[in-house]
Amino acid sequence: MKNLFAALFALLLPVLATAQFSISGKITDLQTGATLPGATISINPALTTVSDAQGVYKFGNVPNGNYVLKVSYIGYQTVEKQIALSANLTLNITLTTSSQMTEEVTVSATRASNNSPTAFTNLNKKDIEKNNSGRGFEYLLEQTPSTVVTSNAGAGVGYTSIRIRGSDATRTNVTLNGIPLNDAEDQGVYFVDLPDLASSVDNIQVQRGVGTSTNGAGAFGASINIQTTTRHDTAYAELNNSAGSYGTIRNAVNVGTGLLGGHFSFDGRLSRMNSDGYIDRAFSHLKSYFLSGAYYGKNSVVRLNVFSGYEQTYQAWDGVAEDILKAGDRRYNELGAINSSNSFYKNQTDNYTQNYYQLLYDQQLGSKFSFSGALHYTKGSGYYEEYKNADSLKNYGITPVTIGGTTIETTDLVRRLWLNNDFYGLTYNLNYKPDDKLKMTLGGAYNEYKGAHYNNLEWTQESTNVPPDYEYERDNAKKTDFNIFGRAEYHVGKVLFYGDLQYRHIYYSFLGFDATLNSAQQSVQLNFFNPKAGITYEIDQHSNVYASIAVGNHEPNRSDYTGSSPQDRPKPENLKDLEIGYRYSEPTFSASINGFYMLYKNQLVLTGKLDTVGEAIRTNIKDSYRAGIEASARIKIAEPLSWSVNATISTNKVKNFPQYLQNDAGTIDLIQYKKTDIAYSPDFVGSSVISYRPVKNAEIAFISKYVSRQYLDNTSTLSRSLDAYFVNDVRLNYNFSIKGIKNVGVGLLINNIFSKKYESDGATYPDIEGGKVVNYNYFFPQAPINLLASLNLKF
Repeated sequence: MKNLFAALFALLLPVLATAQFSISGKITDLQTGATLPGATISINPALTTVSDAQGVYKFGNVPNGNYVLKVSYIGYQTVEKQIALSANLTLNITLTTSSQMTEEVTVSATRASNNSPTAFTNLNKKDIEKNNSGRGFEYLLEQTPSTVVTSNAGAGVGYTSIRIRGSDATRTNVTLNGIPLNDAEDQGVYFVDLPDLASSVDNIQVQRGVGTSTNGAGAFGASINIQTTTRHDTAYAELNNSAGSYGTIRNAVNVGTGLLGGHFSFDGRLSRMNSDGYIDRAFSHLKSYFLSGAYYGKNSVVRLNVFSGYEQTYQAWDGVAEDILKAGDRRYNELGAINSSNSFYKNQTDNYTQNYYQLLYDQQLGSKFSFSGALHYTKGSGYYEEYKNADSLKNYGITPVTIGGTTIETTDLVRRLWLNNDFYGLTYNLNYKPDDKLKMTLGGAYNEYKGAHYNNLEWTQESTNVPPDYEYERDNAKKTDFNIFGRAEYHVGKVLFYGDLQYRHIYYSFLGFDATLNSAQQSVQLNFFNPKAGITYEIDQHSNVYASIAVGNHEPNRSDYTGSSPQDRPKPENLKDLEIGYRYSEPTFSASINGFYMLYKNQLVLTGKLDTVGEAIRTNIKDSYRAGIEASARIKIAEPLSWSVNATISTNKVKNFPQYLQNDAGTIDLIQYKKTDIAYSPDFVGSSVISYRPVKNAEIAFISKYVSRQYLDNTSTLSRSLDAYFVNDVRLNYNFSIKGIKNVGVGLLINNIFSKKYESDGATYPDIEGGKVVNYNYFFPQAPINLLASLNLKF
């Protein structure tokens, strides 16, 4: 391990002993000759700068080689030039006014810029296409720092999830074109509801920590900002297909008109994905479509997105019991068992459809102002169906029935738990950029959510005198979310000052308990103030150092409220996030190192405590923290060989943690811990991608991932933990063209090439039996070596 750290430290030193030159010049308007301050100039695009007040730009210490220099400026056509650098070069660029505006306004409003004092990773279209093999969306982000991804079914299709810095999706703010994607009530993100979304995505930014202000729930671990399809100037058609182990198959058709009449474009996608899953009875049947139409004017862009996803998955979310796993069966899914003879209910499934509508508008308001806004509506509806053995009729509000002198109090039954919801609202951002020194954004959103939770009985084994679709429970919820933020960046010489203030108001109405523990409609109102400040010092055009401090506040989720009475409601969580980092970037070498300290107040965690109906609840813990160092680097060792690597070393602790365990007498015992590890928070996460291009348009990549031990609860108990794992994949890609087909792409992804036996996620439900603590652990085993082959055709 010491050697690994030494090698990583040496790799991060920005020293390259190669011949280096400068590229400089001036950016001007072709017609007027006026200089264009604030133009963006990039090289390949690892190295980026902006022109100063006189339109002058300069890159220093650039190694000799061939580059593509790209210049972009809002309201002008982008220019790209091939250059062969073997000496200092002066290159002046003239830009022509564009007859159409671009969609850069929408992107810049919700994202960190190159010099922002926060930790982030950008993924462009090529990065996404390279890794889009048909697995869950989260796998696109698996190689970003501090990230752990897992699959319920074990083969990457179906329910997949992500943790960044140990924080799950409920603490990760996810936006799609600046519109919130997190569920308004439980705050999770379910990419299974949008299968094959990656095929319609243009770029992604992942911010770690609190990050910049954006719309939706507060970011407690990270933000994921996704932008879907942008403008294609020429018509295209694509056929994307994948097939592999465990009956996994994906088919997708992408088509686009290109720019019609200089103003209009239309794009569409239709996808389907199926998999049997690695775990038994963990199949997935997924479908989706994406339609987008846009109008490009001289100073405005209007885009309408209509897309939908459907998923049916067998309920594999309970994993495999530990005793079954230790007995050698890594695939046994006992959920849905009807009797002891291992007969299973075939329709133990989750079924959900979600339809999305987005109207996006960008407007350039003169040379200094720009505006972006959006209207959105999401309609979701679905249920999960399950079989219950000998369940009490009292649980369903049914009076026991007497037949032939026998009173029927229990019965086998099938029930459906429904969710029918509507989410709609608007977002806006007004940008002001008078010169290259100052940039300001005023943004915000108002969103409403209405969710109907209701449960039906579909069938009972015994006669109960209830009709089909008998509704035994209903909870109607409403949530409104208003936020407004102001953000500013100001350059003074080589120093960038950053400030960001956000106010957020939440109103939530739900069916809960009143002060006497009777069911009643309850409501809660919360007001949050989230300030952020930072500073960046530009050492030179290749490197900068930064520091920032940010405050985030996060509301409890639905189950936290519905399981508590007004007098014992959980408090909102508070986070203070300190980030300090260094970045270095040039075409053949880039690196960053970032230190973070995240101090939580009233973090909500599971303690083993139960609510009034016996369900596990979360409790506020006064003090907990995460502290660590993230490091990443990318080096082009030789023309065909490159290496990308990242690692995170952290300590994640909770102080004075109380654990409550039920004993044989039905009472609760308390065990108090002074200082323990936060659950699901490995102290080391590292990844590596070694890429070799033996011939033009071919790539062989060796991909590695290491995740250290993770505890399933907050007690640091070894018997309730996930073992560390080290997994390796191989990715093969080759692209070529033939007559009539612009590009033929063939690929092969070999996952877990050494067939490592490991579990990437799990859960624990301990209690006390006979005076001893007994663990009931469940794990999600991941598949041994498995394949995904792909064939992609572009016309």
